[in-house]
Amino acid sequence: MAQPREFDEHAPIFAIAAAAELAGMHPQTLRQYDRLGLVVPDRTRGGSRRYSLRHVAQLREVARMSAEGIGLPAIARILDLEDQVRELTGRVNALEERIRAEALSRPGARVFAAGRTGSVIPLRHGTRVRRATEIVVWRPRQPLPTAEQDDAAAADEPEPDEA
Repeated sequence: MAQPREFDEHAPIFAIAAAAELAGMHPQTLRQYDRLGLVVPDRTRGGSRRYSLRHVAQLREVARMSAEGIGLPAIARILDLEDQVRELTGRVNALEERIRAEALSRPGARVFAAGRTGSVIPLRHGTRVRRATEIVVWRPRQPLPTAEQDDAAAADEPEPDEA
C-alpha cells in the first residue's frame, strides 16, 4: 500500500475559481484582496492567479476577521505580522537544530576559560586551568573626563620619539 504524500501548503495549485470555492468567497473578492495586497497568489507565465493551500487558509482567516468587524488595513497588518512570526519561528528552529548538532559533534567543549589576552578558550570536560595568583587592584579615575578634556589632554602630551 502506498504511503500518503504530504502536500506542500505553499505549492500554487488552485485556479481562482477553485480557491474561491474552497474559501467560500466570490472570485471577484479574491481579485480585490490581491489588488489590496491582503492575499497575493503566485502567477503563471500567462498571468493567471494560482493559489496554494496556505492562501486558501489566509482567505478564510480574512473572511473570519472581516466578519468580526476588523477593517482591511488591520487585517493586512495582522497577516504581515503572522508571516513574520512564522519566518522567525522557522529561523529559531533552524538555529536550535544547529546548536543541537554542534553540541553533539563536540561533546565536552562547552567549558570555557579566559586566556591571558582576554580571548575565550574552550576546554575539554574535566580539564583544569592553572590559577593565577596575581592580585590586581582597580581604582576608577575621579571623575571620568569628558570628550573635550580628553582632546585637551591629548594635545598637551609630548610626541613620542621616533626610533
